Amino acid sequence: MLDAATYTPRLKAQYRETIKAALKEEFGYKNDMQIPRLDKIVLNIGCGAEAVKDSKKAKSAVEDLTKIAGQQAVTTKAKKSIAGFRVREDMPLGAKVTLRGDRMYEFLDRLITIALPRVRDFRGVSGKSFDGRGNYAMGMKEHIVFPEIDFDKVDEVWGMDIIITTTANTDAEAKALLKHFNMPFNS
Repeated sequence: MLDAATYTPRLKAQYRETIKAALKEEFGYKNDMQIPRLDKIVLNIGCGAEAVKDSKKAKSAVEDLTKIAGQQAVTTKAKKSIAGFRVREDMPLGAKVTLRGDRMYEFLDRLITIALPRVRDFRGVSGKSFDGRGNYAMGMKEHIVFPEIDFDKVDEVWGMDIIITTTANTDAEAKALLKHFNMPFNS
């Protein structure tokens, strides 16, 4: 049994031991606080039209996202009514969860080593999906590539957004940080 007080996620230890020094040398930082680090990872599943027809779909998305993240997901609700889409204000439309600390490193490790290689016809993730401020966003067409999801019990296959927020000031610094974590960029 792992002792929670002494356990450190693999990627967190790797960041402390090797990645920080490599980034400091690569970009010539004078202060350790300038070195980019992961801030948070936000996961989002939007159910869309399926949730409008059946309110149980949003609950199913919350349950699946909770299993993937290892932390309770929250229901996202419509901010205003849109008659053309049959959406009412406060209607559940999806799920989201924000990961920080050890859970964030654990999720990133599972994403890079287990989930992405299971994606059909995977050729790497786009290296152009940075926002200009050092944050990276990617989408997945199927949430069933995560090992926590039992394929036989899935009633709907959801797409999901994964946003990795870093403290980097530029896209080049953020890309270098994620490359050190072995993020499989295709460009």
